[in-house]
Amino acid sequence: MTAVDSPEQVRARLEETGYLVDDGLAVACFLALRLHRPVFCEGDAGVGKTALAAALAEALDAPLIRLQCHEGIDASQALYDWDFPRQLLHLRAAEAVGVEDAERLERELYDRRFLVARPLLRALQTQPSVLLVDEIDRADDEFEAFLLEVLSEFQVTVPELGTLRAEVPPVVVLTSNRTREVHDALKRRCLYHWFDHPGFARELAIVRRRLPGVSARLAEQVTALVQALRTEDLLKPPGVAETLDWARALDALGADEVDAELAVATLGAVLKYREDTDRARGLDFAAILAGRKA
Repeated sequence: MTAVDSPEQVRARLEETGYLVDDGLAVACFLALRLHRPVFCEGDAGVGKTALAAALAEALDAPLIRLQCHEGIDASQALYDWDFPRQLLHLRAAEAVGVEDAERLERELYDRRFLVARPLLRALQTQPSVLLVDEIDRADDEFEAFLLEVLSEFQVTVPELGTLRAEVPPVVVLTSNRTREVHDALKRRCLYHWFDHPGFARELAIVRRRLPGVSARLAEQVTALVQALRTEDLLKPPGVAETLDWARALDALGADEVDAELAVATLGAVLKYREDTDRARGLDFAAILAGRKA
C-alpha cells in the first residue's frame, strides 16, 4: 500500500482520483490509515460515502472489497462458508478409492481449499485492501455486534482451522444512510464523519472534476438547480450522485445549457418520487436559471 504521511497528502491523493475532500474528512482518512481505525461515514444517500471507499482504494493502489448489508444478513454471508458441493465430491472420490480413515477424511473435508471466503475474511486475508461495509444501518443488531467483534481485533476464529488474523489490517469504511441509529459501541470503535450536502462552489467543483466533458455553463446551471431543489421539502433531496446523473443526462441530450422546459422534462434523472417531481414542477426554474446567466 502506498504510504501517506499527512492529511494534506491524503487529500492530494484523493483529489488525483477525482474525489474532493474537506479538511475534516482528510484528517479522518489519515487517522484511519495511521491508527488502523474504521471510518464511519453517515449522511443522506448520494453524498459520496460509498465513493470515498472506491477513491481510497484507487489512491492507495489497493483492491476494494465490498460487503453490502441488508436485512437478515448473517455471519456466513459476511465471513465464510464451506463449499459443500466440492466437499461432497471429495468424499465420494475418497470412498471410490477405498479411503476408510474417518479422521483423515474429516481433516481433508475442512481444509482451506474448501473454505469460501466472504468479504470480511477476504479483506483480512488480502494485504493491502480497502473494506467497504455499505449501509450498515440496514443490518440488524446481532450482525452489528458481530461486526464490532471482527473490527476490534481484525481476526476471526474458524473452529476447524483456528484463528485467522490480518497481518496488515484493511482500511475500513462503514457507511450509513441513517435509516436507523447505529449502536454507540460500533461508533466508538470508529472515526466518525458526517457527510452533508456540499455548498454551491464545492458541488460545482465536483461536477467539473468528475464530468470534464460537460460544458461549464451546463455544470453551473445544473448545480444551481439542485441547490434550489434541496431547499424544498422533498421526500428525498437529491445528492451529489443525482447532480452528476442530471448533468450526464442533459449532456447525453446534446445540451450545452438548460432552460426551464428542459429541466422539467429531465426531472426523472434527479428526483425519484412522484411527490417530489410534482413539487419541483411548481418551482420557477426560469428565475433560478436567470440568477446564473453568463
